[in-house]
Amino acid sequence: MSYAGANGEQAAALNRAIILNAIHRGGPISRTEIAKRSRLTKQAVTRIVDKLLDEGLVMEARRRQGLRGQPAIELEIDPEGAFAIGANIDRDHLTIVAVDAVGNVRGRIHHEVRFLLPDAFVKLMEDAVSSFLRRKVITESRLAGIGLAIPDWLGEVQVIGLPETYGQWSGFDVRAALSHITEHPIYIDNDANAAALGEIEYGLGTEMRSFFYILVSACLGGSLVIDGVRHKGAGGLGGEIGWLPTAAKTGPFAGETRPLGDMLSMLMLINDLTQDGVQITTPADLLTLDARERSLLSAWLKKMAVNLAEAVSDIGMVVDPDGIILGGRLPVRLIDELLLYVHEEISRRGAIAPSLHRAAASEDAAALGAAAMALADRLCLPSADPAHLTRSPLTTAMRPSSLNSALATTAR
Repeated sequence: MSYAGANGEQAAALNRAIILNAIHRGGPISRTEIAKRSRLTKQAVTRIVDKLLDEGLVMEARRRQGLRGQPAIELEIDPEGAFAIGANIDRDHLTIVAVDAVGNVRGRIHHEVRFLLPDAFVKLMEDAVSSFLRRKVITESRLAGIGLAIPDWLGEVQVIGLPETYGQWSGFDVRAALSHITEHPIYIDNDANAAALGEIEYGLGTEMRSFFYILVSACLGGSLVIDGVRHKGAGGLGGEIGWLPTAAKTGPFAGETRPLGDMLSMLMLINDLTQDGVQITTPADLLTLDARERSLLSAWLKKMAVNLAEAVSDIGMVVDPDGIILGGRLPVRLIDELLLYVHEEISRRGAIAPSLHRAAASEDAAALGAAAMALADRLCLPSADPAHLTRSPLTTAMRPSSLNSALATTAR
């Protein structure tokens, strides 16, 4: 075990981070309140806050009325103080958002397209960045960076309809490709981790310190958050709920043990409905079904609730989080319906499970979380992770035996 002290420069950076986090979490907040929470002297707080005001990262929002003496000036993060671009690329879409320093979406560009190849992805990213800057959606001088949320092993995991050309993603140096279109830092993580980060900073994570995030997208992902920080595990594979072995109760795999993601995902939902004669091309189409089609959709959600309830109970017994959050590309109304069925299944079993919640940001959760990576770094938040500047889910190899086994079980 090694120990490290803090010199004057490091201590100053730490104090700056503490104050930024206090304003981010507690704003509007006065200098006096910051001093009490941080245990720094008011003089030290004032000195650091003055620098942050000069930099434009924070602003004096208003004077608090109704108190004795001089009304206290309250501080907030300045929305114009920093911007970030976040993108989520998956097997069925590309979503790109421009976000300000407090998490407001200033611009959104969405492409509902299946199996987008790397070169086309880079071109669409270049067009989006150019569009945001040209339309003055963001200020380039205050752009903290570009975040990318991308599933692990995008070109390797076998899914329904996967074209051979999609293997181009395997080992593709996406960070180098994006570096050709911008000089700003590139932050990368997998989509579930990114979605969980967005929830930490701008969603239910402001109320729950520990939770498990389940992302229902083209495939199924998960991320574990403990004490406000994502826990990725020794090999970086923490939260991979899509590979969780689950006993299939109904359908073609009834009686078999299958990965949970083999049954619960947007691609599987659309495929199963198509086999029943329901033509779906986008998640929004799920909200325009007739009565017969709607009953088929509800039956599918009820079936998935059985497997999801088992997973939720297992997570609760092993981790005991404050709650489990469900988000992703499934429309909000259907997330609520699925959660209702999961509650009913857990009650039927008489099981003990964590509380279940719909994510604050559902459809664009991963893209928003991608932008949050850059903002967390610029605002010195505890969720900032240096690994975001080096990691690539496309080149982080899964253990060969595990990958071969997973591909064998998911192959159709």
